[in-house]
Amino acid sequence: MSLPLRLDPPSPLEYFGTLVAEDEGFALVEAAVSLGQDADPALDPEAVLEQIDALGARLAARLPADAGALQRLRALNRFFFHELGFAGNVNDYHDADNSYLHRVLATRRGIPISLALLYIELAGHAGLTARGVSFPGHFLVKLRLPQGEAIMDPFNGRSLSREELEERLEPLRRRQGLVGDFEMPLGLFLQAAEPREIIARMLRNLVVVHHQAADLPRLLAVQDRLVCLLPQAWQERRDRGLTLAELGRPDAAAADLAVYLAQCPEAADAPAIEARLAGLRHRPRPSLH
Repeated sequence: MSLPLRLDPPSPLEYFGTLVAEDEGFALVEAAVSLGQDADPALDPEAVLEQIDALGARLAARLPADAGALQRLRALNRFFFHELGFAGNVNDYHDADNSYLHRVLATRRGIPISLALLYIELAGHAGLTARGVSFPGHFLVKLRLPQGEAIMDPFNGRSLSREELEERLEPLRRRQGLVGDFEMPLGLFLQAAEPREIIARMLRNLVVVHHQAADLPRLLAVQDRLVCLLPQAWQERRDRGLTLAELGRPDAAAADLAVYLAQCPEAADAPAIEARLAGLRHRPRPSLH
């Protein structure tokens, strides 16, 4: 008698991998929701997506079919920022929870990129076209309206003028020498972000949070996702290798660092990485007791 076939559910990383495998049909919100499984392994992403859809349905039910774009936008802002109370977490900006959509939904507090994703999703339910903008230092939302494009700060709901955007960009331009003849026009910084770029930015925010907290296991989980998301971003493989070394996993660390050196032999840090790799390969073997 044969035993019944048992299919184990995918791991959080495997599930994430299926969501981000192809650019076509990239499941942006579902991929963002799935990041929360690193904090809450029992998280059901489908339940979170249903919660977001339920909010969208509540908003859509209030809008008459002939509502104009400005009426829809006002209703969206009133619903999102006032009725639901979403806002930036000014009291604990660097809390990892600000990057997990299920916790942002529960607390109504987040950082610009997590708030933007929820706002964009609800904008779609309201019949509006909204896209994320990977603006330096602060993620923004771009809305397409009959009068033209509007740029909104999802942290507080403010519409930003061209002058305010130029002012926000000025420190970066000066640091990178993008002034005078080398000045880059504002429009280049306001391009809509691709879904893969958005998830990468969310993950890199978490890298900073976990690195500052010296939480190496959670840092490694995020780096696993970055390597999965950006398989040819070799610096992500390098960074994961260094974390693996710190966690006492020399063989896995050496494999990652070897890949980085093979792909980036002329990198400025190649000598330092070569030395680290040699140390991992020639480490003393543990004695037997």
